[in-house]
Amino acid sequence: MEIKPEIAERIHQLEAKYKNSGQDLGAYLDGLLHQRYLTYWDYIHLDTLLSLQIPRTHFPDEEIFIMYHQITELYFKLIIHEQKQIIDDKLQTASFFITKIDRINRYFKALITSFEVMINGMEPEQFLQYRMSLLPASGFQSAQYRMIELYATPLENLVHSSVRHLYDEGTSMDTLYENIYWKKGATDKDTGEKTLTLKQFEYRYTPRFMRIANEVKNSTIYQKYQQLPGREKENPALTEAMKALDVNANVNWPLMHLGSAYRYLRKDNNTIEASGGTNWRDYLPPSFQKVIFFPEIWNREEKSDWGKEWVAHMFNPENK
Repeated sequence: MEIKPEIAERIHQLEAKYKNSGQDLGAYLDGLLHQRYLTYWDYIHLDTLLSLQIPRTHFPDEEIFIMYHQITELYFKLIIHEQKQIIDDKLQTASFFITKIDRINRYFKALITSFEVMINGMEPEQFLQYRMSLLPASGFQSAQYRMIELYATPLENLVHSSVRHLYDEGTSMDTLYENIYWKKGATDKDTGEKTLTLKQFEYRYTPRFMRIANEVKNSTIYQKYQQLPGREKENPALTEAMKALDVNANVNWPLMHLGSAYRYLRKDNNTIEASGGTNWRDYLPPSFQKVIFFPEIWNREEKSDWGKEWVAHMFNPENK
């Protein structure tokens, strides 16, 4: 059988490739000959994926709750995938930054718009029943979301707003981490005692969080932005993309959770504690936390008014 010239050329290229790596092309061709055709369901491990929803109760809506959180974690993984590329980038161009941040914003927008599934897609009566079987687990324990924050901005920008003025980039990493804002969301305000939810979370993930914080100590996305050449840094499209990311991550996304909490954790005008014992009324409102990844790109008034949309959100009758 005559071999077409373009096929012969590809064979020569493959032979050179494997020769340079010390491998034999013939062995690889045998492997190609014997392997099965790839299918969609094998490629994405569909059967495994669909087997990962294991409810702890008989309430049908619990399966929705599980699947939505799994979808959320996959989007978080996509966001981290893009963040790491920005951190590893050596080109220092605004166009690369914009491309990656635009992708991150699309992932956040998908999450924000899809949160309607959580807010109105389950029966509150069912939720209030099956949630008792989830204790002390909580969405608070999403390690990937904490990683997104660590990759985005230095630890001093994640310190709780009430003590942020006491620390700066010269403060030890251990001190900054101990005062990170989200820990107060799972700490008893009167006794200072950490909830079991927080203790479990810290035990499982603190070593990884500290490793990441040290790895990106001078190369978070915010610092990579600050290191851009002047002309690249001043690109208006870059500023717009970064502002959108800050708002999506630190205002719109928490607001979605706030709306969900008010729908499911309010009964007869009384609030109910979250499943992990988190102080969600103080922890979720963005105007309380004032977490801002990129403070340099916001003016004083914008930072002062940060997250005030939550007030209108709380007092909107549709959210009660």
